[in-house]
Amino acid sequence: MKKLMLFISIIIFSVSIFAHGPTPQKVQESITVGISPSKAYAALKDFSAFKKFMKTRSSDDDLMKVKYALLKEDGPFTDYNAYIIVKKGSNDNESVIQWTARFYRTYKLNPPIPEGQDDATAKAAVQAIVEKGLKDLKNSLSSN
Repeated sequence: MKKLMLFISIIIFSVSIFAHGPTPQKVQESITVGISPSKAYAALKDFSAFKKFMKTRSSDDDLMKVKYALLKEDGPFTDYNAYIIVKKGSNDNESVIQWTARFYRTYKLNPPIPEGQDDATAKAAVQAIVEKGLKDLKNSLSSN
């Protein structure tokens, strides 16, 4: 009986060491705009549409990189961490603006995962934020 209990304990322990929570997710999109990197970066830091839903956590003027957090995480994701970086495009009057977001789904436990709290739903929600943000930024830069 002791051997059976030891065997069952070993099996339970060995299975539990392979269990883990959700895998980090990532969304990365970029746009190209016909404006110099320094002007694009200055516009990014002062883009009023972004200030409605996110706050700047830090910025690095040498790298032309802004790290930010959402003012309110009310989507199907959590632990959202993102940055936007401006790089030189193919010439001096072209910039590539890249938005990278990392996050987890809301449901942190192992399967079964409740509907609407899975990785795909979280990724789609963040993808929508990134795509709309980049589209609005590009439109703003194009109109100036």
